Amino acid sequence: MRPATAEAEPRAGSSVLAAASWTEEMVLCPEWSRGCGRFAGRSRAMKPWWRLAVLLVSVASMPTVTALVEGLYCGTEVCYDVLGVSREASKVEIARAYRQLARRYHPDHFRPGEPGLERETTDSAQKRFLLIVTAYETLKDEDTRRDYDYMLDHPEEYYQHYYAYYRRQLTPKVDVRIVILVTICAISIFQYYSWHSSYNEAINYLVTVPKYRIQATEIAKQQGLLNRTKEKGKNRRSKEEIREQEEEVIRDIIKNKIDIKGGYQKPNLSDILLCQIVLFPYYLTNYVAWYVSWIYRFTICREEYGDEEKLYIIRRYMKMSQPQFDSLDENTRQSFLEKHLWIKENYETYKKEQEEQMKVKMATDPRMKRYRRWMKNEGPGRLTFIDE
Repeated sequence: MRPATAEAEPRAGSSVLAAASWTEEMVLCPEWSRGCGRFAGRSRAMKPWWRLAVLLVSVASMPTVTALVEGLYCGTEVCYDVLGVSREASKVEIARAYRQLARRYHPDHFRPGEPGLERETTDSAQKRFLLIVTAYETLKDEDTRRDYDYMLDHPEEYYQHYYAYYRRQLTPKVDVRIVILVTICAISIFQYYSWHSSYNEAINYLVTVPKYRIQATEIAKQQGLLNRTKEKGKNRRSKEEIREQEEEVIRDIIKNKIDIKGGYQKPNLSDILLCQIVLFPYYLTNYVAWYVSWIYRFTICREEYGDEEKLYIIRRYMKMSQPQFDSLDENTRQSFLEKHLWIKENYETYKKEQEEQMKVKMATDPRMKRYRRWMKNEGPGRLTFIDE
């Protein structure tokens, strides 16, 4: 005869709690232990093993993991079922099914009460149309469709499906290489325009400087560019036109004769970012060849430095760029060579001398004296200024 507690035996698919309760009764009930003295004596010792067995049975009886997750692709519906096609359907069949359903559920074409749509309302038809569009967008792309099929076949890889879905959603639709190329071209155009504007500003300033203007005028007269010929009749120009032509001549001479260096030098296409990137392998090859030659000549063969190499070492000690160093006066660079500044010890001595001279100059500068006196007496919080 089965004991009364046997009615608590769990059926397939029952909850973990019910199974645990039934096991607890079975172990602790005196009727079950009666007639089984050996089992009754060991019931307390075997209690953890029964709990483990119940846990394994409960996990096995849990429902299987589903691949249809709300928020991914078509949600809890299968995209193939939404379009009414099989998983083996081709792109043409998927597109045909989408067009047929879109004509029925599109907000502009939907009519309540049509055959087959009696239970549909405007809101439900709109939601259905969005689901149809989502299904079509998922299945028309080969990569997205492959990820979706993999999700249907491997529902246990839950987090990987989320990663694959949002990675495709957040990936830019435009090729990144095109974006980078367009950005580099835009930067290069702006760079060239900025340099050209700076160069024109420098030329406009030099035209107003008497020293350069007189020299340019003399050169123009020697070349016969400012000789005024007598003009009669309709070909006669006004004084304003003649003055504008002379200004243009002087400007052109200053452009051609004066070599502006530094930040206001004439723009060169090879200096913009796009050309620098294109020519980078060429520059890198030249630098490696030059560096190897330098090591071989002056480290291995112990050759003496020439003037060009000496100036290069001096420029490196001074931490100046090539345009900055080239903008220095020729006499200044020659003085560097006379002082043997390519030797590290001589350069350190020269640097300390320059720092001492700068300190003395700042100490004897009247403006610095006024500033220190103002800071001492008034401070930066007052607007009064004491002059000597």
